[in-house]
Amino acid sequence: MPLVVAPRLLTAVLLAVALAACSARYQTPVAMGGDDDDAVCQSRGYAAGSPEYVACRKDRDVQRSAATARSDRRQRDLGEYMLNHPERP
Repeated sequence: MPLVVAPRLLTAVLLAVALAACSARYQTPVAMGGDDDDAVCQSRGYAAGSPEYVACRKDRDVQRSAATARSDRRQRDLGEYMLNHPERP
């Protein structure tokens, strides 16, 4: 590989990795544990559109929102701790 191409290739790879990391940072998983909400609720025997199915989907949405809120709160608390205790790395 010519010496002129190597730095350009390295720059392109590093840029691709950085962009991939940024794009995946704020994505919320489809469901907890990798399960699909629709499949989980139907596996419990609820027909799509029934009141039980709607309640199941709503419960899973509430669980996901609570998990996201907990994660955000932990990250915020860690940031505040790091700002208030600069002597401890």
